[in-house]
Amino acid sequence: MKKIALMLALIASVGLGACESASNMGTKETVGSVVGAVGGGLLGAQIGGGSGQIIAAAAGTLLGTMVGNEIGKSLDKADIAYARKAEQQAYAAPLNQQIAWNNPESGNYGTVTPIRDGQTAQGDYCREYEQTIYVGGRAETGVGVACQRDDGKWEVIS
Repeated sequence: MKKIALMLALIASVGLGACESASNMGTKETVGSVVGAVGGGLLGAQIGGGSGQIIAAAAGTLLGTMVGNEIGKSLDKADIAYARKAEQQAYAAPLNQQIAWNNPESGNYGTVTPIRDGQTAQGDYCREYEQTIYVGGRAETGVGVACQRDDGKWEVIS
């Protein structure tokens, strides 16, 4: 799994470097592309087995890069702050309770819904959540996992 993650990071960094020089992406687009590439690669790696897993991971990385880039083009710092606050609330909310956020200045909005919880082998408490972001009325949905560390802080792990 570590080899696959390293390969995905390398593919994403090479691909993003080419994209940035070709289109002069801004910071939001670059961050969106990187987050999308990593998330898409990790999700893709969960599909298939053997060489099919590598192909799925690569396809997930490319698709995630494109989706993340589009979201990043339109999200500003305030949107991200609203979304992060909703994520923090979702860590303590009951399962399946939708936490909504809205940025009245940009018109962008979204939801975060904790859908499952459990523990890692190391005993960290984790939550799986679904997040939907609406940019220009268009929805993008993804699933992630965050774990609470010994110091009480939450860390998104996928």
